[in-house]
Amino acid sequence: MEQQMILIAGPYRSGTNDDPILIEKNVHLMNETALEVYKKGHLPVLGEWFALPLIATAGSKEMGDEIFNQIFHPVAVDLISFCTAVLRVGGPSKGADEMISTGQEKGKIIYYDVNEIPAIK
Repeated sequence: MEQQMILIAGPYRSGTNDDPILIEKNVHLMNETALEVYKKGHLPVLGEWFALPLIATAGSKEMGDEIFNQIFHPVAVDLISFCTAVLRVGGPSKGADEMISTGQEKGKIIYYDVNEIPAIK
């Protein structure tokens, strides 16, 4: 097994009513999962790691504004092309489900549990 770059796809805003505390909880889950993936010897990535700094730099004023929407999901979709696999985590999320569908369309490995990922370290 070679090292994989694995996109962690989970809810960001879903189910939060844009409450920053609940959003942070969602991000924390994805970051914790990313650490588990890293400890298995793979390179985890989150679309949020790329999109959020771009969104802020582009001048987004609030979550869900035009700038946010032009960057947030498209960055994650683009990122899938560079990944070997997509790992779906967390609860209901239309965006995370889109990442899985896109990954399938691009022939990527799809994982639904971090324990499905083989360790290489």
